[in-house]
Amino acid sequence: MWIFGRKGPSGFSASSTAEEVTQGIDGSGLTAIVTGSSSGIGVETTRVLALRGVHVIMAVRNMDAGRKIKEQVLKEIPNAKIDVMQLDLSSMGSVRKFASDYNESGRPLNLLINNAGAIVRQFKLSQDNIELQFATNHLGHFLLTNLLLETMKKTARERNKEGRIINVSSEAHRFVFGEGICFDKINDESGYSMWFAYGKSKLANILHANELARRLKEEGVEITANSLHPGAIGTNILRVHRFIHVIASTLCKCVLKSVHQGAATQCYVALHPQVKGVSGEYFMDSNKAKASSRATDAELAKKLWDLSLSLTGQN
Repeated sequence: MWIFGRKGPSGFSASSTAEEVTQGIDGSGLTAIVTGSSSGIGVETTRVLALRGVHVIMAVRNMDAGRKIKEQVLKEIPNAKIDVMQLDLSSMGSVRKFASDYNESGRPLNLLINNAGAIVRQFKLSQDNIELQFATNHLGHFLLTNLLLETMKKTARERNKEGRIINVSSEAHRFVFGEGICFDKINDESGYSMWFAYGKSKLANILHANELARRLKEEGVEITANSLHPGAIGTNILRVHRFIHVIASTLCKCVLKSVHQGAATQCYVALHPQVKGVSGEYFMDSNKAKASSRATDAELAKKLWDLSLSLTGQN
C-alpha cells in the first residue's frame, strides 16, 4: 500500500485507486483503445473502464495473453464489452495494419490510452532500424495516434462528445542527457544507457502530447491530449533488471503503488468530468503536476514532431 495519501485539488491522492477516481462515472457509449493492456496497469485500466461501461479495445502484442485477460475480466463483469486486437508498437507495419483494420471496422473512438512501454537493457534496433525503446515507447504511439486521429475527430463531431488522448509517460522523463533528446544520436549505440534511453522516450511522450494538444486546439477540434506519470509501481516492466525487480518486490507493499493505484491517473484523465476541456497538461496522482522544463519546451516539441513524421514516413 502506498504510504503517502495527501489529497490534491482533485480530491484524490497517490493512494487513490482506479475504481475510486471513476466512482459514479457512466462510460457507456464510449469506446477506448488501450495499448499494452495485457499486463500491469494496462490490465487494471481495461478492467475499470469496462466496469464503467466503456467498450475497450485491448491492443496487445501477445494475443493469447490478451484473450486470457479478456476472459478474466468477463468472469468478474459478465456484461463487459471487450475486444482484443494485435499490435506490436515496435513495428510500423504492425501499427499501420492495426490502424487500418480499426478505421475500416467503422467503430467510433473516444479514448486513446497510449499505455504500453518497454525498458530494453541492451542496445537493440527495431524492425525499422530505430533504437527499440524510442521506437516502441514514442514512435509507435506517435504513428498510431496520427493514423487514428481522423476516426477520433469523426466520433467527436458526430457524437458531440469530447475525445481524449492520454500518453502514459513517467517521472523518468527528467533523467536525460543535456538537451533532452539528441536528434542526431537516436541510434547511437556507443552512448547507449538503458535508463537514459527510457527517460528520452518518456520525455518524448510528454512533448508529443503537448504539441498534439496545441495543434488540436489550433484546429478547433474537440479532442484533448495529456500526459501523465502513473507512479512507481512494481510491474512487469521492472523485470528487465533482476536486481531492481527484487528491490521493487521487497518495497512494493510499503512504498510502491499497487496496480490498482497505478492505473488511477490514466483512468481519471480518461473519464473524469474534472478533466473536461483540459489539454496539454501533465498529471500525477490524479492531479495536475509540473513536468520538467525540457518537457514544456515548445520548440523542442515541434522539432520532435517533425523528426517523428520523418522517421515514420508521414512527411
